[in-house]
Formats: sequence, structure tokens, C-alpha cells
Amino acid sequence: MYRPVNLSDQIFYVGVNDRRTQLFENMWPLDRGVSYNSYLILDEKVAVIDTVEAGHFEKWINKVRTILNERPIDYLVVNHMEPDHSGAIKILAELYPDMQIIGNKKTLPMIEGYYGIKTNTKEVKEGDSLELGKNKLTFYTVPMVHWPESMVCFEETNQILFSSDAFGSFGTLDGGIFDDEIDFNHYKDEMRRYYSNIVGKYGNPVQKALTKLGGLQIKTIAASHGPIFRKHIPEVIAMYNKWSKYDTEEGVVVAYASMYGNTEEMAEVTARSLAENGIKNIRVYDVSKTHQSFIISDIFKFKGVILGSPTYSNELHPNMEALVMKLTHMGVANHYYGVLGSFTWAGAAGKKLTAAGEELKWDFVSEAVEEKHALKADKYEACVAMGKAMADRLKADRY
Repeated sequence: MYRPVNLSDQIFYVGVNDRRTQLFENMWPLDRGVSYNSYLILDEKVAVIDTVEAGHFEKWINKVRTILNERPIDYLVVNHMEPDHSGAIKILAELYPDMQIIGNKKTLPMIEGYYGIKTNTKEVKEGDSLELGKNKLTFYTVPMVHWPESMVCFEETNQILFSSDAFGSFGTLDGGIFDDEIDFNHYKDEMRRYYSNIVGKYGNPVQKALTKLGGLQIKTIAASHGPIFRKHIPEVIAMYNKWSKYDTEEGVVVAYASMYGNTEEMAEVTARSLAENGIKNIRVYDVSKTHQSFIISDIFKFKGVILGSPTYSNELHPNMEALVMKLTHMGVANHYYGVLGSFTWAGAAGKKLTAAGEELKWDFVSEAVEEKHALKADKYEACVAMGKAMADRLKADRY
């Protein structure tokens, strides 16, 4: 049995929750699970908007069939080809062989490549529409938000934007599906973690998409993950605008690797100095204990970043190296920066962390502090000075 969830009289939510998968894209921890959102329009013509991950097909198709009441599916709209949304395409096409698959010129080759389907497809271009009866879908491409074929569709009668991965979030929908049924604050951190790690590299394409869609009168945002928005739409769009421009708040992320506690001590001293100099938002992370997705999420939130690492075989500690590689690959911009390093016989960590900051064009608040062996008085005071320098830069931005 399934009691339908209505977005309008003829539009339904048919998504599913995944509380079993440990890692999204086999990388990002799903401590709170994830939802795969799919939608069904039951009009003169029937359209499904995106499917779900293949392992959840049975739950999903039962919801779809309950609403269909033995009607056929006329169209499957494929907004995005990542397998957590497209995974059920092949099975659905076998069940409904007359169904036409709707995609853009970059989508259709992917459907053939992934699922071997090359017939009964229809290409749509920017601004094309699909008439279903009372409901009408208009298509807009949003390339690299976050794949090259990504598109969204806007249902004009009810002013619903089916936004694909844009405005999505980690976290299952625990009873509440719409944002006015939930504590939205509970999802904000997971929205930022989702954006920063999944979409974060593509700030410029996100800005272009926001501009393109800015003229639409949107009453509902129906994303492919997370809550459906009908109350907090201005706030959600403002969040994406802020993140995609790398606008940040006052605060500092201190992330360190430490084998025997010496780099950790440097991080602790620096963090204490930040607090003594009036900074309240301080997040200290051991990169060997906290997954990089949570650290990156806070780097997207806060202006200041201090990274510390011991030298390990003339390189960075491997866990710090992984974080730095991700940050430089994403091109995360617009931060104040400090570097801490330690070594026993040959120092390299400080130089490599400095080089990463230069590549990212971050604004150094002081010279790197690098200590040989245990932390001693002069470098202790240098850590204190770095914390003060970072705090002074942040406080100067208040005015």
C-alpha cells in the first residue's frame, strides 16, 4: 500500500529513502542516509521525471504503479544520468516498451552507453516544451551542475522546478518531505556538505544556472535529493548563490595531521590564540579522524583556513595530502590562510602546504610556522602570532 504524496493534483512524489548505503559515490559518508527523489505527472499523458538507484527499484515501482492504476507511462524525462537517478531506466523501459525517453543531445549518448538504449528516444533543446495536458514541462540545460548533460525542467502550470541535483542534500526524508514539514535547520549542514563536495568545483556553472533560471516564477523546487522546497525558496537560492561565489562567514577551520602529537599541539596553540583574539567560530579537525567531506564543507562556510602536517617520507602526511589534493582540484577560492608544519630530520610539509595555498591564490596571514622535533618556545609564540594575525584579518572584514 502507498498513500500518494502530492505536489499538485496531478503531480506526485515517488522517491525512496536509502539508509543502508555507507558512502555516496563510494566516497562521501552517509551518516544520515540519502533520498532518491523521483516524480510522476498523471495528466492526459503520463510522465516520470527521473528514476532511482537500481537497488531500490522494487520500492519505487510499487509507488509508481499505485498511482498509475494500470495506465502506461508515455514519457520518461531524464534530467541527469548519474546512476543514482538513472539506474532504473533499463528495467522501466523493458516494462513499458512504448515509453519515450526524453533527454538532451548529451544525455542520449549516455543512455546508449550505460544501458544500450538507442530507440524510442526524443532529444529536447534549450527552451523546448513537452505538453502533457494541463501540465507543461519546459527544459533548460545546466551543464556542469554537475555533469555536462545536466538539465532541469519547469512545470509551468504549477510553477514547479524539477532541479535535478541542484539544491539537493544528503539525509533521508524522515516523515517530512516538504520543507514546511521539517526542521529546515537540520538539513542546512548536509546541504552545504552535499554542495561543497559534489557540486563545489563548478561555481561558475552554478552562477550561470542561477542567472538562467532567475526569471522563472518558482513556487516549488523539487530536487533529486533531500526536501522539496515551497517555503524556503529565497533562502535556498541565496545559499547556492553564496556558496558558488565562495562567499564565507567569519570563522576558521584548523585541520591538521599528526603522528605523535607535535603538529596537533601547534594546532591547539593556534586555535587558542584565535579564541583569545575574539574569534568564536573555530573548528579543529584531525584529518585522520574526520572525513574530508565534513572539513571541506566547513571550509566553504568559514573564511579562515589553517592547515598543519608533519613531513612524512619527504611529503605531506597522506591524509592531509588527500585533503589538499581535493581542495586544489576543486579550486576553492577566497580564503585567508596559515600553514603549520613539523619534522624530525628534513622539513617538506611547510613548503608543500605553502605551495598549495599559492596555487589556490589564498591570502597568507603570516609566514609558515614549521618546527623541528617538539614544539619549543619560539615556535609556540609564532603559532600564537599566527592565530592573532588570522583573527585581525577576519575582524578587519567586519567593518
